[in-house]
Amino acid sequence: MFGTFIKELRTKQRLGLREFCLEHGHDPSNWSKIEREVLPPPRDEDTLRTWAKQLGLKQGSDDWLKFFDYAAVDAGRIPDYVLKDEKLVAQLPVFFRTLSGQKPSREDLEKLLEIINSARNP
Repeated sequence: MFGTFIKELRTKQRLGLREFCLEHGHDPSNWSKIEREVLPPPRDEDTLRTWAKQLGLKQGSDDWLKFFDYAAVDAGRIPDYVLKDEKLVAQLPVFFRTLSGQKPSREDLEKLLEIINSARNP
C-alpha cells in the first residue's frame, strides 16, 4: 500500500523517479524498491514527515494521514493514534478476529467502527 501510494503522489507531481530522487537527495535504487514494495517504509517519524512534505502533502490532510497509516501498517506496526486510544485498543481483538475469518457480532463491529471514527475525528 505505502509504495503504491508514494508512487502515485510522485507521479502527480509529474516527476520521474530519478528526477524526484535527485531533487530530494534520495537513492533512486532504494526509492524504487520502496515504491515496488520490495523494501518496507522507514519507521523513523522525522524521515516520514520529510518524505510527506517532499511528496506535497499538507499536514493533517486525508492524504497525510493515509501516508502515515500505510507506513505503519506496511512496517508491521499499528498506527500510533490507535495505540493511544484505550477504547480502540480494547476493540482490537474484534478487528483481528474479523481478519482471521471469525465473524464478530454486529454489535462488536458497530462499536469498533464508532470508536475508529471518533479516534480519527476527535
